[in-house]
Amino acid sequence: MAIHVLAVDSGAVRTEQAAGSSVAVGYSVAVLCWLLSAGVYIAAKWVSSEMPPWALCFWRVLIAWAILLPLVRGHFGSIAALVRARPLELFLVGGIGLAICQGMVFIGLEYADATTAGIIVALIPIITMILARFILGEPMGTWQVIGSVIAFLGIVVILIKGSPTALMRLDVNSGELWVVAGAVCFGLYAVLLRRAKFELERLPLLVVLLGAAALTALPFYLWELALDERSALDGSGLIALAYVAIPGGALMYYLFNWSVEALGAARAGMLLYLQTIFVAILAYFFLGEHLQSYHFKGAALIVVGLLFVTLLKPHTTSVATKP
Repeated sequence: MAIHVLAVDSGAVRTEQAAGSSVAVGYSVAVLCWLLSAGVYIAAKWVSSEMPPWALCFWRVLIAWAILLPLVRGHFGSIAALVRARPLELFLVGGIGLAICQGMVFIGLEYADATTAGIIVALIPIITMILARFILGEPMGTWQVIGSVIAFLGIVVILIKGSPTALMRLDVNSGELWVVAGAVCFGLYAVLLRRAKFELERLPLLVVLLGAAALTALPFYLWELALDERSALDGSGLIALAYVAIPGGALMYYLFNWSVEALGAARAGMLLYLQTIFVAILAYFFLGEHLQSYHFKGAALIVVGLLFVTLLKPHTTSVATKP
């Protein structure tokens, strides 16, 4: 009996060690995921004068879709069934979250600096929570309301560069407003995805939504071509496109799915805030951008708001999207 008990205990220890190792790997994968995602902002800003935003968006999602498609070949039957049953919902959700959102952010990066864009995008969990309140009827406590107001005040501080007179003159960078709109679109995507409850595993569903995003971005890309806004695919343009489509696209999406499986949607989604830090660091080294005093003031308000929302929430909710 004693030997039997020892064997059970040893197995339990091994199980706990394996679980701990899986979580550690999950966090490592999540950190790499958000680092690669931050690089997309740097690449998009770097070639913003050479590559139109919708061209970058279209080729990013199309190439990522083509790379990930073979990985889900075992799910082609269930994918086809879902596409036949709910094509409009898939098109709407994928188009909003993986095409319109990205296109807006890429437009914004033509005029706004990457550091500011990275800070604004940190609002996505709060935007998602607010939209979930109105669309899904999910509860918001008093602290969530207070935290949301504080966080949005932080965005206002950044948008007006810390100058109240700029607000009176409506002197706001249009690029930053495009990034805010992109963040709202991604929050809407997260809520619609939650409501849709597509019966498909994460990675196959992501591939389907990427396909929908490519179809959504195509008319905007063709419109750019009709206006003769053609990409200058020189060395810089090709490098940027390759980065946003492969390490910052297909690989990043794959790693995010991996991190969600290892950590759960809530913990994996909360690590989104690492992206803001990575964007600021990369923008400093690669783009020569510097944090200004209004960045610190606005970011401080956003952090306070996020703490109110996440630490004092009435019950646990997920801020991460399914893919």
